[in-house]
Amino acid sequence: MNKNDKFYYKKKEETPLIRQYNNIKTKYPDTILLFQVGDFYEIFGEDAIKCSKILNIVLTKRSNTHLAGFPYHSLNNYLPKLIHSGLRVAICDQLEEPIKGNKNIVKRGVVELVTPGTVINDNILQKKSNNFLASIHVGINNLGLSFLDISTGEFFITEDKKNNVLQYLKFFNPSEILFQRKEKKFFDKFLKNKYYTFLMEDWIFNYEFAYEKLISHFKTNSLKGFGIDNLKLGIISSGVILSYLDNTQHFNIKHVSNIQRIKKEEHMWIDDFTFQNLEIFHSLNKEGIPLINILDKTMTSMGSRLLKNWILFPLINIFHIKKRYQIVQELYSNNIIRNFIKKKLKDIYDIERIISKMVIGKISPREIYTLHKSLISIHEIKKKFLSQESKILIELANSFQDCNIISHKIMNTIQHENLPHQIEKGKGNVIIKGFSKELDEIRTLYFSQKKYLEKLCKIEQINTGIKNLKIGYNNIFGYFFEVKNSKKHKVPSHWIQKQTLINSIRYITEKLKNYELQILNAEQKIFFLEKKIFSNLIDQILKYLKHLQKNAKNIAKLDVLCSFSKIALENNYIKPKIDQSSKICIIKGRHPVIERQFISKISYIPNDIILNKSDQQIMIITGPNMSGKSAILRQTAIIILMAHIGSFVPAQYAKIGLIDKIFSRVGATDNISLGESTFMVEMNETASILNNISNRSFIILDEIGRGTSTYDGISIAKSIIEFLHKNSLRPLTLFATHYHELNEMSSLFKRIKNYHISVKKIDDNIIFMRKLMIGGSDHSFGIHVAKISGMPIQIIDRAKEILKILKMKKNKN
Repeated sequence: MNKNDKFYYKKKEETPLIRQYNNIKTKYPDTILLFQVGDFYEIFGEDAIKCSKILNIVLTKRSNTHLAGFPYHSLNNYLPKLIHSGLRVAICDQLEEPIKGNKNIVKRGVVELVTPGTVINDNILQKKSNNFLASIHVGINNLGLSFLDISTGEFFITEDKKNNVLQYLKFFNPSEILFQRKEKKFFDKFLKNKYYTFLMEDWIFNYEFAYEKLISHFKTNSLKGFGIDNLKLGIISSGVILSYLDNTQHFNIKHVSNIQRIKKEEHMWIDDFTFQNLEIFHSLNKEGIPLINILDKTMTSMGSRLLKNWILFPLINIFHIKKRYQIVQELYSNNIIRNFIKKKLKDIYDIERIISKMVIGKISPREIYTLHKSLISIHEIKKKFLSQESKILIELANSFQDCNIISHKIMNTIQHENLPHQIEKGKGNVIIKGFSKELDEIRTLYFSQKKYLEKLCKIEQINTGIKNLKIGYNNIFGYFFEVKNSKKHKVPSHWIQKQTLINSIRYITEKLKNYELQILNAEQKIFFLEKKIFSNLIDQILKYLKHLQKNAKNIAKLDVLCSFSKIALENNYIKPKIDQSSKICIIKGRHPVIERQFISKISYIPNDIILNKSDQQIMIITGPNMSGKSAILRQTAIIILMAHIGSFVPAQYAKIGLIDKIFSRVGATDNISLGESTFMVEMNETASILNNISNRSFIILDEIGRGTSTYDGISIAKSIIEFLHKNSLRPLTLFATHYHELNEMSSLFKRIKNYHISVKKIDDNIIFMRKLMIGGSDHSFGIHVAKISGMPIQIIDRAKEILKILKMKKNKN
């Protein structure tokens, strides 16, 4: 801290409180410091200016510096706003109670450092989404990447090329990214201010340091068991994350018990353009519905998070895909089991995040009891599965770990009702009666003393003759006698007056203070014993940490597959066949989102798509705008995606050869902020596809070339189709266009076939039949589309005249 800082106080203006604040602030210069002063958190200087705007609180001045604040008990209301604004927050609490008459400053210290990527607070976290902290290390050719969600314990590591790194960031959507200070310019340009970032010192990015950090944390001799020992850049990035957790005072992280390598070769690759174009997680229109809304019928937060993970990283291992189908089929056909699971899942809480809170030491008695309820439901699911004749259900049952001992410990230790969010607020009623003889004795003494106070009040009523004498309590005076003004003449001389009110006077006595001291001592002993017993309970539960984590994963998986079975039943989905072939055969396929918008399911027109590498590698689909070309392209890609995550699909029949990449170029959007036109965006996305195809790629291209002149557009479109046809990889492709000039390509290339969306013309009107038919279309029906869109009739009539003239000129030429 220096004299130029706005929150700096000149020596002559420093009070002991301000001096203490400045000393602590110097250790957290890039962090908002919430400084507890009595019942308030106070914020000074530039911190106060920032917070007043974000929190909409009053900004004042004291000793020529800005000041803002909010009540201590309102932290959970204000902290989320600061974190969501991308700020780091250090919470500085009073570490002792102020003593009357003692002029020494109260001890204070930072008890928690909260950053966007290290949050465990339920008020800040989104239940259905992970909260990842990311770290990137720059190598010569590749970048090392790590992602950790401290709230669930999930830890991922990989290495990849620069362009792919951006895709990973979009997939994981980290709340905070760590990188090397010397690489700031590179990352400013690379990330384009799209993420909250934090600079780490260069010396931390050291392989030996990171390696030791990891093996020390996981208590192993090497990293070979995790399959990551050859990822030097990734190991450095992972070590940086662990160092950062130390710096932010997150020392208790033993729930981070594994680190997973992201293996591209084990998952289908879908770029960010495709996720956007297919509207997987977000709709392109405000009124639209993304695919996730259709697929996510999960009952738990864990299941919802896992489903997103499955969608981001679809399987390309046929054995594992079919295993998922097997479970979905079982739940699909067994109503009793499916409904039983749904019922039990309602009573299962977020075990992953409960575990992290236990490890970190931020768990409440109420949350521990929800863990008990969750384990009871898991036990009942296991018991039910074991009673079935189904091999797959028995196999699932055996995957659950026995945690009955944990349930019994919780049941026999804490109360079952009215449990507090904090043990401090349990008023001595967290631990059940009979668990601790010592605790029960102190409770008896405590409650008998309170009863004695009531008896004392009655005795003093008789002794003084003050019939309406009352005993009260507040935090300032403790216990006191309250006497109406009209009766003050009856007050004994040894009573000590403490407070005068409008209608009454408050007094204390030596006897009253002695009993108060005994009661307070009993309260402190009760709290101390309850906290000790509760902490011991947590320690005993954590001995079964891996059991709990495995059950959490199994429940999340069961939840997702149960969701798949539910939507399959509701929407008439079928189990697809998936194999190693290079063929796609979808009969009467439907778009899972669009079909839901029809009042009657019969109204939706299904379509067939057949692709192979021998005679129908590329389908050119022509037809007018609004006829349904884009919907057919999207639904085919979505069906393929759904099949690879283990879901049933909207079709009458589907046989899908394994796909390792899905690419799409659908729709046209400007990127004005980067100075890129529609056509530039279109060409960039198409170039990315053509440069990254594989022999198992599936591509959908919609209206390529429309962003430029007609002849340029046709030329580009033809050239792209030729490239895809001649390429030895032969990627399966759907190419939608309104350029009917492309129809001639089917006669020149044997694996290109023409299709069109049928249109029925009645008089001067057209009806879109939305049915895919063999053969090309030689009419775009653009004027008809303009007519039904509401274009003024005089414009439509003039357009027809111009069209006749253009056709006559073309025929003459």
